[in-house]
Amino acid sequence: MADYLPLYKPGQAITSQASADIAGGQAVQVSGSGTVAPATAATQLIVGVAAFDAKSGEKVTFFGRGTVHRLLATGTVTAAQVVEAAAAGSVATHTQGTNDVRVFGVALTTATDASVEIMEV
Repeated sequence: MADYLPLYKPGQAITSQASADIAGGQAVQVSGSGTVAPATAATQLIVGVAAFDAKSGEKVTFFGRGTVHRLLATGTVTAAQVVEAAAAGSVATHTQGTNDVRVFGVALTTATDASVEIMEV
């Protein structure tokens, strides 16, 4: 059996790219594949809190909310979408409002039938 370690544990510093100006201490949400921006609405999932100020396009560090895993996507999983379990230990896009108890996490990256980074929520 293969060994496994998550990419990040809760509270660990994660580096991403800012897609908008971010101030240190702001809650951030996924805004695209590998990017974050300040959280804007109650419907968005917060993935962490920015460690410092960053301008759009710059690298930014945030302290992550949940454990981050690299898992196989079944079909297309788009950054910022919530995911649930799929066949053979993979994940797939979850339809919000339908058995929401199945939600496992939010996608930090985009992938189709390939490895995708997911943060547990």
